Amino acid sequence: MTSRPSSSIYLNRTLPWVLPGLLLLAWLVASETGTIPDYLLPHPKDILGTASTYLFGGAGQGAYAGRFLEDFIASAMRVMLGFGMAVSTGIPLGLLSGRLALVNRMLGTTINALRAVPGISWLPLAMVWFGIGLKTTVFLVALAAFFPVFLNTEAGARQINPTLLRAGAMMGVNRLRAIFAILLPAAMPHIITGLRLGMGVSWAYLVLGELTGVPNGLGAVIMDARMLGRIDIIVVGIVLIALAGRLCDVGLHHLLRLGFKSARRMP
Repeated sequence: MTSRPSSSIYLNRTLPWVLPGLLLLAWLVASETGTIPDYLLPHPKDILGTASTYLFGGAGQGAYAGRFLEDFIASAMRVMLGFGMAVSTGIPLGLLSGRLALVNRMLGTTINALRAVPGISWLPLAMVWFGIGLKTTVFLVALAAFFPVFLNTEAGARQINPTLLRAGAMMGVNRLRAIFAILLPAAMPHIITGLRLGMGVSWAYLVLGELTGVPNGLGAVIMDARMLGRIDIIVVGIVLIALAGRLCDVGLHHLLRLGFKSARRMP
């Protein structure tokens, strides 16, 4: 009787690691057989050694030794500032656009037109406006994260049954309280989707923002390693950004579940 639930739990915990494990195995086989030369993709053991030096190394062990904590803090700060700006504007505007036809008509064309512009197109203009450094990176991250947050919030607000709002008004719920008691909980599944997409896009656009020549950051390390031909550092940077993005996604999900009852009903 107890074997089926335990096997199900084991399967749920193991399943997310199947694809990464297969990719790692294919990489290892390709490196061992020489199918992929080291100058294109180094051996996994070499990547592991480079990662260890980057994470825990000391002075004199290499140009990137022990830089991880400084780079991670700098990148995380840029991501969180940009993502915070996207959330603080995207959710209110999305709620307004989803519930008020006038706001939707006013914003819809402009936002959908801007959404079609590739992020890299904004880079030269952002450098002219903000110069090289923090402001440009934060601007690009905020711009990229805004669209999924806004569009999903708008979709969530639009699909709410008007009967719920009318029932709340009949029970004496004023408009301000209705936003937090009815509108946000009902739209929460869409909002969470937008926030998680926005967080992922924020880390993706971090590298673009750090192209501007900032002295530190995970994206800056990747671009610097490209100039030096250090493929191992590039791979390590990509893996670390992927892990950081995943950890932020999990943390955001748990934070929302902690703060909103409607989010706790989501898997």
